[in-house]
Amino acid sequence: MLQLRLSAAQRGVLIAVAIFAAMFAVYGWKQPVGLTSNVINTASNKGALLALVAMAQTLPVLTGGLDLSVGAIFVLSNCLASSIVVGDPLSTAVGVVTVLLVGTLCGATNGIIIVYGRLQPLIVTLAMGAVYFGIALALRPQPGGSVNFELADFMTRSTYAVPHSAVLLLLVVLLIWIPYRRSVLGRAAFAIGSAEQAAYMSGVPIARAKVLAFALSGLLASIGGLLLTAVTYSGAAKMSIANDYTLNSIGAVVIGGTSLFGGVGSAVGSIFGAFVMRTVGDLLIVFDINPVLQPLFVGLVLLVAVCAGSLRVLRIKNKLDLYR
Repeated sequence: MLQLRLSAAQRGVLIAVAIFAAMFAVYGWKQPVGLTSNVINTASNKGALLALVAMAQTLPVLTGGLDLSVGAIFVLSNCLASSIVVGDPLSTAVGVVTVLLVGTLCGATNGIIIVYGRLQPLIVTLAMGAVYFGIALALRPQPGGSVNFELADFMTRSTYAVPHSAVLLLLVVLLIWIPYRRSVLGRAAFAIGSAEQAAYMSGVPIARAKVLAFALSGLLASIGGLLLTAVTYSGAAKMSIANDYTLNSIGAVVIGGTSLFGGVGSAVGSIFGAFVMRTVGDLLIVFDINPVLQPLFVGLVLLVAVCAGSLRVLRIKNKLDLYR
């Protein structure tokens, strides 16, 4: 059964990669200037923002939960970074670490309340998301602030046509996702999402696994908030940004092959799912379609992805029934 789940996750990643490659090829073909380094860098920066939030969403989803606060943590990190990631290199480094710690603390708080309060993740993260957004609004009542220019320029430019934002995603995968996936608590998260009661009876550390999943979710969302600050050189506490990134992160997770039922998925798939979501908007522009219609096309892509995910789960269930 473990082999079946792994192959399902791998298929989800491959499908997301194929969809993105096809869409981006069409986008490049329709670009008047072609796929120049500037075009690729801009697309990477936009996609990486959603990809980081989508990765943050993936971890709770793997445990069978859903985090509606990732957008709020993303915005809170942006507002905080626009206030403290400034000055000399030492002050900037302290500011970056502080932002990451705050994001991790927000995620861990979600996990602790869910686990020890025995509450539904949907309700807890919805409520805590409002709290985090309120803090962001208190920090940045009006859009503004600044960020260390050298850091922002480094995070958003490219070297030899390789976007640094894409390198950031690669580092996140190598330093956070892969070690987590191979750890005891990472494997426990998959077991919990597959069958929490069976995992409990098998001695899986459910409480620690859930808290860690939500804590890392907050960390990834805060990395996204830092990148947003580097892209915009400012902070803004806008509810529309928080809501858009939260909802789009769910779409990216599903497109990337992660099951909303839990137990099956990959953060790598969510990265490509996020780029698919972003490329939809770019395609509307190059095909001269009214951008107001973007939610319609995104919704259609998401609907197809959800249906495909449901069929995968149904096939797995039917195969398991053969062994009863």
